[in-house]
Order: sequence, then structure tokens, then C-alpha cells
Amino acid sequence: MDLGDLLRLEAVVPAMKAKSKRQVLQELAGRGAIVTGLSERGIFDVLLQRERLGSTGVGHGIAIPHAPLPGLGRPVGIFARLERPIDFESVDGLPVDLIFTLLSPLGAGADHLKALARIARVLRDGEITAKLRASVDASAIYALLSHGPTTDAA
Repeated sequence: MDLGDLLRLEAVVPAMKAKSKRQVLQELAGRGAIVTGLSERGIFDVLLQRERLGSTGVGHGIAIPHAPLPGLGRPVGIFARLERPIDFESVDGLPVDLIFTLLSPLGAGADHLKALARIARVLRDGEITAKLRASVDASAIYALLSHGPTTDAA
């Protein structure tokens, strides 16, 4: 799976302004509503519910919020680079500034897990994350993410 299959240019937020995890989730839900045509409130609710189970802050300034979403036909990604890192209750305690959100159809199971693994693999690449942090251009960020590391153990 390629991140280009999940992400569209209009789903990239190159310089999000947010002061809290909740505000980030609200902004992501708004962008998710634009790219999916589904309810912003519904998206926010599933993301918030997932965060209540445990933080999706995976460390090194990265979070990967993810949740199944009723009415969604295919997995959808939303990426945000925060202007200023925020506390996301990450596993390493570090603030987060790179967020890749994955919304999947209900019952996506294995496809959802494969997509999460691919996102994590791309965001583990220090060269890519350094370039993401340095860029404020949505097109450049989209290109980096959609053409990330080509090695994919499927």
C-alpha cells in the first residue's frame, strides 16, 4: 500500500495552528469532513473516542490518530504539520508536531492495519520527517508522503 492511495492534496494541512490535542482533533475532523463528505462531528467523535482508549502519539513528535468511520467507502488519510508542537500524551512524553490521521471503513480490519503499518514505516524515516518539519508547502508535503520509502514488506 502506498500513502498516495490514502492521501489527497486537499487532505494536507501544512501549518496547523492548535494549542491542544482536542483542538487538533477538531481541525482534523473538519478537514476529514471536506475530503470525505461525512459529518465533521461524527469524525471528531470517533477520533476522540479512540484517543480515550490510549494516546495515538507514537513518539518522536509523531501521532497517528485512527478510527473506523461508518459510511466511509475507502481508507482516507489526513496529514497535518503543526506550527508549534503540542502535548499529545505520547508514549515518549515528547510533544507532537506531525500527525497522520487514518479513517477507515467499518470492518476494514486487515486493510486498516496494513495502512497503519505503512504510515508508521514512512514516518519512522528520519530524512522524511526532517523534510516534513522543514516544509510549509502542501504540495511538497504531499509529494514527500505519497512517494516515501519504496521498500514495503506487504
